[in-house]
Amino acid sequence: MNRLARETSPYLLQHADNPVDWWPWSAEAFEEARRSDRPVLLSVGYSSCHWCHVMARESFEDETTAAFMNEHFVNVKVDREERPDVDAVYMEAVQAATGQGGWPMTVFLTADGEPFYFGTYFPPRPRHGMPSFRQVLEGVAQAWRERRAEVADVAGRIARDLGERHLAYGDSELPGEREMAQALLGLTREYDPQRGGFGGAPKFPPSMVLEFLLRHHARTGSEGALQMAQDTCERMARGGIYDQLGGGFARYSVDRDWVVPHFEKMLYDNALLCRVYAHLWRATGSELARRVALETADFMVRELRTAEGGFASALDADSDDGSGRHVEGAYYVWTPQQLREVLGEADAELAARHFGVTEEGTFEQGASVLQLPLRDEVFDADRIESVRRRLRAARSRRPAPARDDKVVAAWNGLAIAALAETGAYFDRPDLVEAATGAADLLLRLHLDEHARLTRTSRDGRPGGTAGVLEDYGDVAEGFLALASVTGEGAWLDLAGLLLEQVLTRFTDPDTGALYDTAADAERLIRRPQDPTDNAAPSGWTATAGALLGYAAHTGSERHRAAAERALGIVRALAPRVPRYVGWGLAVAEALLDGPREVAVVGPAPEDPATREMHRTALLGTAPGAVVAVGAPGSDEFPLLSDRSLIGGAPAAYVCRNFTCDAPTTDPERLRAALSG
Repeated sequence: MNRLARETSPYLLQHADNPVDWWPWSAEAFEEARRSDRPVLLSVGYSSCHWCHVMARESFEDETTAAFMNEHFVNVKVDREERPDVDAVYMEAVQAATGQGGWPMTVFLTADGEPFYFGTYFPPRPRHGMPSFRQVLEGVAQAWRERRAEVADVAGRIARDLGERHLAYGDSELPGEREMAQALLGLTREYDPQRGGFGGAPKFPPSMVLEFLLRHHARTGSEGALQMAQDTCERMARGGIYDQLGGGFARYSVDRDWVVPHFEKMLYDNALLCRVYAHLWRATGSELARRVALETADFMVRELRTAEGGFASALDADSDDGSGRHVEGAYYVWTPQQLREVLGEADAELAARHFGVTEEGTFEQGASVLQLPLRDEVFDADRIESVRRRLRAARSRRPAPARDDKVVAAWNGLAIAALAETGAYFDRPDLVEAATGAADLLLRLHLDEHARLTRTSRDGRPGGTAGVLEDYGDVAEGFLALASVTGEGAWLDLAGLLLEQVLTRFTDPDTGALYDTAADAERLIRRPQDPTDNAAPSGWTATAGALLGYAAHTGSERHRAAAERALGIVRALAPRVPRYVGWGLAVAEALLDGPREVAVVGPAPEDPATREMHRTALLGTAPGAVVAVGAPGSDEFPLLSDRSLIGGAPAAYVCRNFTCDAPTTDPERLRAALSG
């Protein structure tokens, strides 16, 4: 076993028995590079990355390759999910040098952390114009020995270029109606009207953009925005990217039609999409949206919840196919013969028609990914449910994909928000309890006495990595959602503590710009700063949303001003790259709408009339509305101050932009007041 055996990251532990003498990212590794006069070979990946596993099998488990690596390099392994700051800095260098990026990422560095050669996956033998990994290793080692001055010059120039890159950001105007219209127009141009979604293959779930479209429709009544959101959600839910037996979404579709997914299942995707489908149901009453929201929530609780109450990061794409081979998608795909073995001839024929399973197959080796193709045929619902139940039971006996069970603070924040709201919408207190359990775990293991977050934990042990901006923004968002759903003001207070850290440690005091790492975090060759969404909301826009929500709850002008300063970036990016600032657009919609502040006052939380008013408030579609519920005179929430019952009955008070409507005791009037 190498040094990685002492780490908590499942990805690093996967490499603990490699013959490569791996180091974790540490000052000691770079000191060893300096002492031994060797370059650093930095390899970055994550546990559910298919090509990371391939490169490991081909190269890192090969004794000859490992011996060469150990002789000529100090080898450092990084889990990109544990150290997104390290990943971001060197991925920027890879993309600038090669025009593309991805994982596994392979970068060669000096002992000062300066990069001089880049790549992603390298095969064991040359192919498709790519050099073999051994050729790369030999070339870099030779350059280090024989052309050291040239290597040092290249590394220094690259490091200076990266270090001098700063986001040009000053006091900027807020995004307004013009930017929202331009963003919608840009999205319409990139929209795929036949298949839903945006752009071509590979196709990723546009979770943050869908939130913007739903909020924009709620605020403006734009039918085009709603249509794009509805059609995309239906196409994804009917496609192979959605698990038709167990619920939950795969990472992305390799084709434009959502048929064949990259089978890994990520917590962040499922948390974001659970919330999107719940919000789509809230806006339209769609039965499909309701089913998918609940199935996705149940998937997260059933398959990703850890023994400590948090949520694991991911399920692998690959699994044992039953013959000892590790194969992508093996757990999920079906052949007609496999259907017959489980269901018998008649029901197998029905299942094949219903789920789009063909003799030719839609995946590899004649297997098909289950879908729900659009067709006129109507199937017997009870019989289909029986088929699903039997197939699900049969699948559960297959070797399951491995689980990356580290708990990431940011992604748990997203899950808390999704489960809390879904549980409240559909009267599922078990989902709210699951959200509360995850929040309690974050308090126990991830938050110290100074309100500083640790990014990861595993098996009840906190990791050693400091939280980054997305951790603070997403966890604060989750706590705000939990406060609105449960009526427990402590979650609002905790969100405030996290946001105070953002204001003092992550924010440029002169411009209001946000950094992905704290001012006192480990110094890399540059301080990462990215306001654009990737697979999840950027830390920048997630934090802007949490700041705005907290300001609406508390009336804090300081937090609202910080949110507004942060949202200036949306004005600059929305007309040009709306697909990559979807969460920022969604937060901007909340700002344009107020956001609305709702106080529900009732004699007791269990009072049926109070519960009805509270649920009605939560189901309001006004973008970014915040909800507080409690008894008259309660000090749980600032919004409840000086609010009283009306004629002895529970009442709701709706305010925005320093103006309040007359209080109402009528749920229908409240629904109308929050209908966008």
